[in-house]
Amino acid sequence: MKIISYNVNGIRAALKKGFIAWLEAANPDVICIQETKAHKEQLDVTEFENAGYPHHYWFSAQKKGYSSVAVFCKEKPNHVEYGTGIETMDFEGRNLRVDFDAVSVMSLYLPSGTNSERLNFKFNYMDEFQEYINTLKQEIPNLVICGDYNICHESIDIHNPKMKGVSGFLPEEREWIGNFINSGFVDSFRYLNQESQQYSWWSYRANSRANNKGWRLDYGMVSTPLKDKISRAYILPEAKHSDHCPIVVELDL
Repeated sequence: MKIISYNVNGIRAALKKGFIAWLEAANPDVICIQETKAHKEQLDVTEFENAGYPHHYWFSAQKKGYSSVAVFCKEKPNHVEYGTGIETMDFEGRNLRVDFDAVSVMSLYLPSGTNSERLNFKFNYMDEFQEYINTLKQEIPNLVICGDYNICHESIDIHNPKMKGVSGFLPEEREWIGNFINSGFVDSFRYLNQESQQYSWWSYRANSRANNKGWRLDYGMVSTPLKDKISRAYILPEAKHSDHCPIVVELDL
């Protein structure tokens, strides 16, 4: 199973930049999308269906043009879970899960901490999400949580490790994602690429992408029962429909 995760920073903008042709060429079994910034009714969904994804699911924020996640599948899942059931998390459309026989795949868009209010919201979300996943793993042990975590874990994951006072690389955020991994997950990219300094997000400022001054914010977290099933994990920086790029994890199921 080939799973792609991609924060598109606006699906409608990505479509204008050739997203459909790229999707057909990339050909994942499942693609988890974050920051669609759209409701399903604002889109011509036949474009995705004609590209080979007849099963597409959307979980959008109450506020239009904001946040929101989606999952496109080639095969129909057994079940689709919209949100977490936790109101403080769900009103911004940040979690969507599809369940198959061998694995469940979640698209996650964890909040960014752009100011003190949002940083507090992010920390609360992180705590609630960890509790939610602790319970979910008991019911669904074979779980892949793909998405934009808005956190760099280690110094190798950021072009300038001295940026210690910036949300996304705060000690508390880094500790949380380390604890999340230790709670029963494998960072699939780092598992197979221990020395590789690659990124999945670049600021639009100061020509950051051209100079490869990036951050690795996007992860394919694979629950430990699936660890031996991880066959490949890689990043696709050549895809340029967004300030993020896609990340990929392939499982030999």
